Amino acid sequence: MKTYVCAILVGLLCLLPSIAKPSLPKVQVYSRLPGEVGKVNTLICHVTGFHPPEISIEILKNSQAMTGANQTDLAFEEDWHYHLTKHVSFTPEKGEAFACKVTHMGIPKIYTWELDM
Repeated sequence: MKTYVCAILVGLLCLLPSIAKPSLPKVQVYSRLPGEVGKVNTLICHVTGFHPPEISIEILKNSQAMTGANQTDLAFEEDWHYHLTKHVSFTPEKGEAFACKVTHMGIPKIYTWELDM
């Protein structure tokens, strides 16, 4: 009997994320230091509050994915909302555009980074 009850509870816990209501991500795009032309910096894309966890993050330079970006492990809060951060070293130059492209539930959205000048 105990085994049967445990199996049912495990099954219900596995279903919990799929029954939870989808939540759109909140996205912050910022640099570690104030943005200055010609100065090495780190561009950060911090994505929080989303569900389900299927998500992709790309950091873009002039609409092209940047190489060498690092991403944290997917983590979740007690309410099954997830968060993820991706970052890359960069040196902004005049005329360049930087952004973060987040694709959640198959829908891409672009969030731009603004130079602090």
